[in-house]
Amino acid sequence: MISRDELVQIRDNGLWKQNTSLVQILGLCPLLAVTTNAVNGVMLSLATIIVMAVANLAVASLRNLIPHEIRIPVFILIVAALVTVVDLLFNAQLHELYLVLGIFIPLIVTNCIVLARVEAFANKNPPLQAALDGVFMGVGMLWTLALLGGLRELIGGGTLFAGIDMVFPGLQPLQLLSGDYPGLLLAMLPPGAFILLGCLIAWKNWVEARAAARHSAQRSLPTPPAPVADHA
Repeated sequence: MISRDELVQIRDNGLWKQNTSLVQILGLCPLLAVTTNAVNGVMLSLATIIVMAVANLAVASLRNLIPHEIRIPVFILIVAALVTVVDLLFNAQLHELYLVLGIFIPLIVTNCIVLARVEAFANKNPPLQAALDGVFMGVGMLWTLALLGGLRELIGGGTLFAGIDMVFPGLQPLQLLSGDYPGLLLAMLPPGAFILLGCLIAWKNWVEARAAARHSAQRSLPTPPAPVADHA
């Protein structure tokens, strides 16, 4: 079983405190190359979530059976097997999107996010906690890539959810800016992704600094005196 405090800590670490993209700065290759729109970022993140959750669960379940000396090759084999399954599923069910994402689905095998969580957490914790860690770390990656992809798409072309028809046939992207919007090419290129990522990191640091200052101010407030008992 898992306590409420453990669940909250795993959730907060994955979504915010140890966010893989904004704090640990891992997986920059897909972060910069795939997030030309929100759909690509979300779908690659979903594939990564599946791999991370199942890989963490498998490693945590087998950690006492894996010799310490060969743990890394075994971890890579487990992750590679799961990525192969996900790759084949994308190819069979979402072929057009599979062609767009290209090599980045197989490259999940070497993604530092997956291997880091398998080695740092799943290899030292029970299966349930390890699986939840994989899910929440993946969701932290998902909202970051979705936000970054949405910003790049909106600034670069004035649309949102371009390519949604590859996932849900019949749906069309939202045209949020006027049709004659020229777009900003920089936002669609890797340098633009670097700039926007830096802005997101600065925003996160600003939010945390404000929260820390607010907490410090509350702690510094004088404690009201205790009421005097009336003995009359």
